[in-house]
Amino acid sequence: MGNIALLIIAIAFAVLVIFLVVVLYKVSKIIGEANQTVKVVSSDVDVLLHQADGILAKANTLLDDVNGKVATIDPLFTAVADLSESISDVNTSTRKLVARLNRPKRGNAATSAVLAAKTAKKFFVRKDKEKSDKKKVKTQEENNG
Repeated sequence: MGNIALLIIAIAFAVLVIFLVVVLYKVSKIIGEANQTVKVVSSDVDVLLHQADGILAKANTLLDDVNGKVATIDPLFTAVADLSESISDVNTSTRKLVARLNRPKRGNAATSAVLAAKTAKKFFVRKDKEKSDKKKVKTQEENNG
């Protein structure tokens, strides 16, 4: 009976060894494939990193170009802002003038006509003075020349 027990233990041990050999063979195959996959992934990652570096360099160049162009355009926006402020001031002045002219006076249309005439007189007097000043300068130049 002792021999049969040893024989059963020996057979069980042989089956266990065969089973372990098969499992170890499959594990070594899987590990070999995993190593190969890691090599492929590692080389692909190197290529991707190289391409990403190239893209970042181009993006930096493009950003520098855009910043330069924005700096070039910036005075234009400043000028447009100044112009819009000037136009706003002109509009405000025009509104005040129109409001002043449209303000009801104690007189009638004749009063408005008198105001318009006074304003026109000031304008023409100024123009006449400029013309006479020019004539004086011209006469002096003729006398000197």
